[in-house]
Amino acid sequence: MKLTKGVEQAICIIVLLSTQDNHNPLASDTISEHLQVSPSYLKKIMRKLVVQNIIRSVPGNNGGFSLAKSPEEITLLEVVESMEGPISIYPDTGLINKVFRDGKHTSKGEAVLQDVFNGVSDLIRDYLSKQTAADLLKRTMEQSEIPVLNWNTMNLSNQKEKE
Repeated sequence: MKLTKGVEQAICIIVLLSTQDNHNPLASDTISEHLQVSPSYLKKIMRKLVVQNIIRSVPGNNGGFSLAKSPEEITLLEVVESMEGPISIYPDTGLINKVFRDGKHTSKGEAVLQDVFNGVSDLIRDYLSKQTAADLLKRTMEQSEIPVLNWNTMNLSNQKEKE
């Protein structure tokens, strides 16, 4: 299983928005600048996150994007599935039918393979559902609280100078 770069970008968007003061939404252009990614591709990712109610679009002159819920409520499972769809690592193309040539073991073979790989998918979903955006930020920043920044006027190098 290999995730697309959209998952990484979605996680980074959530990191920025998790540390952003919720009273100051971030414009997609500002996010695009900080992440140094294509503005048009970023907007597609952000749209998926809005549809899944992970982030929200704030209209107006000082509008932009903010989190739709707290970082403690946003799981990596939600982020991955908002970008990739439901996690399923087994494609099940029906190739097992060719092995048994529609014999008496065909349906059992299909069921066994599906069961094994569904178990793996369940383990992945379970693990990702226990990892929140807040957990990632706290572990990364080695802090018990998520710092509040204003990415509209600050970047990480400004933050390092303050420390």
